[in-house]
Amino acid sequence: MAAFLPLLASLFGWIYTLAWSLSFYPQPLLNWQRRSTSGTTADFPTLNIIGFAAYLASNVALYYSPVVRSQYAARHNGLLPTVAFNDITFALHALVLSIITASQYLLRPLWGFEPSAGTRPSRFVTGIIAGSALGLLITWIIVGATPSGNPATDWCDLDIAYAVGYVKLLVSLVKYTPQILANYRNKSTRGWSIWQIILDIVGGFLSLAQLGIDGYLQHDWSGITGNPIKLALGNCSLVFDTIFILQHYVIYRGKETSDEEQRLLPDEERRHRD
Repeated sequence: MAAFLPLLASLFGWIYTLAWSLSFYPQPLLNWQRRSTSGTTADFPTLNIIGFAAYLASNVALYYSPVVRSQYAARHNGLLPTVAFNDITFALHALVLSIITASQYLLRPLWGFEPSAGTRPSRFVTGIIAGSALGLLITWIIVGATPSGNPATDWCDLDIAYAVGYVKLLVSLVKYTPQILANYRNKSTRGWSIWQIILDIVGGFLSLAQLGIDGYLQHDWSGITGNPIKLALGNCSLVFDTIFILQHYVIYRGKETSDEEQRLLPDEERRHRD
């Protein structure tokens, strides 16, 4: 068992990395197939860029920085961060795919897509981005103004790494909401790829499983609480993906609006549905 569990944790880690990584392909491929982004909004991919840039930076700091790792050990009973290399590869890949997907909305003429609503980030998303930047600035100022002391109790570089990671957590808590509301207004999930959701929920479950095994192997559950971003991301995926699955397979099942019907709708009704 002692030899099997580390292998199982590593296997779960790479499978969830693969599942979460693959989940970024269905939406841009569906957009390309339809030559349209109608039925979806630019908010989701835009927030993904901010979130995964923050997640990548936080993971790199926790995985590679000797200073941050030593401060983490001082604060968590001498343990090292449970961030794995697959977390970094996933974050980097997700950032690249998010940039490509966002370009289909922000640079629509470049892709040759038909006009549609929701091709610019909403004020809500702009506010999230501005608020996150302000929060990081405040944290950096506090850490810089705090004399070097005991990292177990005082502000230190670890808190900056955590603050950057919390940006990803904030993004994950809000990024699904605009699309859920868009599906509700449209009374349809047309244009929103369900395959990205199925892959995402598989990745979320395995991510939590890997984190649990790592905590068990360390004989200290602070290895889980010390990685709150990964813990929250896995749970967040399970909750929101369940909502999307219910919308697609239960609530709006059989209520799809075809692309041709979308084009024939009066302008006012099309804007309402989009």
